[in-house]
Amino acid sequence: MQKVLEVKNISKIYKIYKSNFDRLKEIFTKNSYHREFIANKNISFSLYQGETLGIIGVNGAGKSTILKIIAGVIEPTEGEIIRGGRVTALLELGTGFNHEMSGYDNIYLNGTLIGMSKKEIDRKIESIIEFSELGDYIYEPIQTYSSGMSMRLAFSIAIFSEPQILIVDEALSVGDAHFAAKCTKALKSRKEQNMSIIYVSHDLNSLKILCDRVILLNGGEISTQGEPEEVINSYNFLISKLNDENEKMSIKPNNSSFGTFDIEITSVTIKGKESNSNLISSGEDATIDIEIKSKKDLPNMTIGIAIRDRFGQDIFGTNTFHHHLKVDFKKDKSYRCSFSMPLNIGVGKYSITTAIHSNETHLDNCSHWLDHATDFEIAGVKGELFIGVCRLEPQIKFISL
Repeated sequence: MQKVLEVKNISKIYKIYKSNFDRLKEIFTKNSYHREFIANKNISFSLYQGETLGIIGVNGAGKSTILKIIAGVIEPTEGEIIRGGRVTALLELGTGFNHEMSGYDNIYLNGTLIGMSKKEIDRKIESIIEFSELGDYIYEPIQTYSSGMSMRLAFSIAIFSEPQILIVDEALSVGDAHFAAKCTKALKSRKEQNMSIIYVSHDLNSLKILCDRVILLNGGEISTQGEPEEVINSYNFLISKLNDENEKMSIKPNNSSFGTFDIEITSVTIKGKESNSNLISSGEDATIDIEIKSKKDLPNMTIGIAIRDRFGQDIFGTNTFHHHLKVDFKKDKSYRCSFSMPLNIGVGKYSITTAIHSNETHLDNCSHWLDHATDFEIAGVKGELFIGVCRLEPQIKFISL
């Protein structure tokens, strides 16, 4: 597979001064008056033709800095970037726009800044305007646009510039769900045409859907990289750890199981009421059984489940907190928690993730998170056939008017 980008041992160190006077003193004397902030440290990876690479990390992990270095906005302190073609970056919203000019004129301005020729813009401007769905607003000044409208225009220009590498940094988090879905579809289409994409988002489901590989940054360094689901599990563990500094957290080698393990999930099974197996018909009643062993006395805990499709996308989740069920654990006791429901979901393969924690989410005192705890398959449909992920069972009326 052909490499389109090589990031080689990139480090970025900023000098932080208490005041501009300290900066001047350092220039004219041999003394140091600054402290160093390491935004990126020895980062190396490659991007391949047609690949979508996700980058995740908590705020301050160094994501925006490495993207700006790749885009050529800032220079690294150390290391080298080798680019194999045009790079277009959707970074800070509104970058490259003149806010006093119209959206139409900004297409030419922004397009030129990212490397498009006037002839190329002339040829594509109607497609850009149509994709942006801005209508007559395209002739209004950018300063009258909402943040969502600015994002629409920026994304439309970027996608039609047909770069070898497109960098998208949280751009799709601004605006409405309709346009975000349209952008996701456009990204998938360009990926099929061998465009390479670097995608940064806090939307973990979109990362699973779009990305071939994900890198987790922590403290300016690469913590781990690999399959999206694996890396996202590591990210969930990191978030839990950061949100519960006082608890001693640990992680199992396969990155799918983490927590304090004061309470441990020992077994997870799912069975259909009629099939008595994990091969279940859509609409059939099924029970998820979670076997649990407690090593401590822990009151007011929560047990939760999430059902994911074969792409790793969450399609349903709930827990005992939302069902107002009181859950107390006693030391050295074993428990079973059962979730029973009709599985009104579409034909396909699914997995179950489970967790035990306090309060509403696993971000609070996570005792055990077990990803991909078990699998099951929906084969066949009880009752009326349907298309999609879920059965909504509408009441249909047909009358003559």
